[in-house]
Amino acid sequence: MENERQKRTDRRPQDEFVEKLVKLNRTSKTVKGGRRMSFSALTVVGDQKGRIGFGFGKANDVTEAIRKSLDKAKSNLITLPIKNGTIPHEIIGKYKSSAVLLKPACPGTGIIAGGAVRAVMDAAGVTDVISKSQGSRTSVNVVRATFNAVTGMMNARSVAQNRGKTLKDMWG
Repeated sequence: MENERQKRTDRRPQDEFVEKLVKLNRTSKTVKGGRRMSFSALTVVGDQKGRIGFGFGKANDVTEAIRKSLDKAKSNLITLPIKNGTIPHEIIGKYKSSAVLLKPACPGTGIIAGGAVRAVMDAAGVTDVISKSQGSRTSVNVVRATFNAVTGMMNARSVAQNRGKTLKDMWG
């Protein structure tokens, strides 16, 4: 009996996620008794192996808002193809009035990006990338534009398979 209990407590979650808080916002509503505070949190989670997700949560308590956003982020995971610590090709992602340009970079360059894009790339495990954020700089829109860029990225294997060729035929 004690051995079973010990096994249950020793279990670690299957996926170790890196959790990053991108933005925490406090809003207040004036009511009869005074001001009522409420919080919204934008978080990004990733396993630093290419799987990333983002979530947005609102609550009357900071910890509850962060917990809600982390739960949503873990349920909306997508895969980013990473090649030698960088992205496979240049791409532009757009969401409303925000646009994010992502470019691959040579090893040793690092993550050259602003706050929201840096959090996404760091959580994904990308070590070298250059980015430029244009238009609206609202954190939520920039994160969504980055995710639109990531979902539009093509993997070399899938492109070769769609064309009916092998990787060696495509790359020589």
